[in-house]
Amino acid sequence: MAFPRPRPARPELPRQRVRTLECGQGAVRAVRFNVDGNYCLTCGSDKTLKLWNPHKGTALRTYQGHGYEVLDAAGSFDNSQLCSCGADKTVALWDVATGQVIRKYRGHAGKVNCVQFNEEATIIVSGSIDSTIRCWDCRSRRPDPVQVLDEAKDGVSSVKVSDHEILAGSVDGRVRRYDLRAGQLFSDYIGSPITSVCFSKDGQCVLVASLDSTLRLLDKETGELLGEYMGHRSTAYRLDCVLSEQDTHVGSASEDGHVYFWDLVEGSLALSLAVGRGVVQSLSFHPTLPCLLAATEGQLQLWREDAFQPEGDAAT
Repeated sequence: MAFPRPRPARPELPRQRVRTLECGQGAVRAVRFNVDGNYCLTCGSDKTLKLWNPHKGTALRTYQGHGYEVLDAAGSFDNSQLCSCGADKTVALWDVATGQVIRKYRGHAGKVNCVQFNEEATIIVSGSIDSTIRCWDCRSRRPDPVQVLDEAKDGVSSVKVSDHEILAGSVDGRVRRYDLRAGQLFSDYIGSPITSVCFSKDGQCVLVASLDSTLRLLDKETGELLGEYMGHRSTAYRLDCVLSEQDTHVGSASEDGHVYFWDLVEGSLALSLAVGRGVVQSLSFHPTLPCLLAATEGQLQLWREDAFQPEGDAAT
């Protein structure tokens, strides 16, 4: 006789602030978990990139080599390399262990807002205020990109990469999805400048944040509007949106110093976190745990679910 499977635990949301870190990098422009969620990267307005263990509150390494503010960063699947981009119009590839720049890619005509590795970390995809997406080969010595996607009519604010597609949000109000297998471009008009885009974990949906203080959930294949989420303030800054680790909730940074979470299906506001007084610039949700990183001004905050027991000196 087969026993019924135990009912999965109800998804938790990060409700308690476990740790606050002063990053010492000026304003923190972006925070990003690595692939397994054990480490994170912070991008500073002081031209530095820092690697942390946010769960222990320890700074592990500082990466210096950008000539201006660092705006985004990502880690490779094996944690051996980092890529970053900045207001100096460059994209950098780093060796994590040595802290050295392996390659610098120049070609964008303006500041580079966003950067991602492909799954194998053989290509870096970058999006810029110059309205192009450029794909750089990490293994060749070629100085020019292997591909330039220039369909956007205004700056590219956000890019995400799956195993066969590039998702991009632009200030021109459009979400574009490049299907690299089929060689096709799909475009959905939102109508307000887009600040952040992301895939759902199941790959079926796309979450889009825009400057009309609204998050929208779209069906990836059809572009159908599945949900709208409001209550936060996003009118001027490039703020991040996230999905929780089980795709049950959508979240957004806000200009009012809070982070908001909504129930993905119902659309109802589920949680508001009081992060600080200033704009919450950047968010990163842990890949497998109810754990959130939020960056505001010069700080990085780690939030966990209510049941989480901080170890030792964590609650600082």
